[in-house]
Amino acid sequence: MKVLTHIFSWLILFALWGSSLALAAADLEINTPAITSLKQGMQQRHAELAGFYTSGAVGLTRDGMVAVHDPAAAPLAQRQMMNSLVAAENQDRMALYREIARANGHPEWEDEVRSTFAQRWISKAASGWWHQNPSGAWVKK
Repeated sequence: MKVLTHIFSWLILFALWGSSLALAAADLEINTPAITSLKQGMQQRHAELAGFYTSGAVGLTRDGMVAVHDPAAAPLAQRQMMNSLVAAENQDRMALYREIARANGHPEWEDEVRSTFAQRWISKAASGWWHQNPSGAWVKK
């Protein structure tokens, strides 16, 4: 029984290592018309979201999305717009992760692409922006 457990442990380790190797081979900068369109929309929206990031009203989640962190940090008159921007951003982010995985010929990599981008977004966030740490707690960069 110990031998089977040991073999199973090695198989799990190899499977995890193999999927990491596969993703390492993924081209995260791949471009298709769909990816280009998504990136352009996100870039335009970023200008509108920047003030919400700076105020702390909006933050980056650990799973590669954007979330309302502190609604009171946004003026009441802007909260509906903020919520709409967050929803549109998350829709585009999900589509971006899916399209990058598909463009690489591996739609099953979507979760790994999303995880990699989550780390990238947080590492590139400006000082003072809020983000979730790996346990899900909000922290200020």
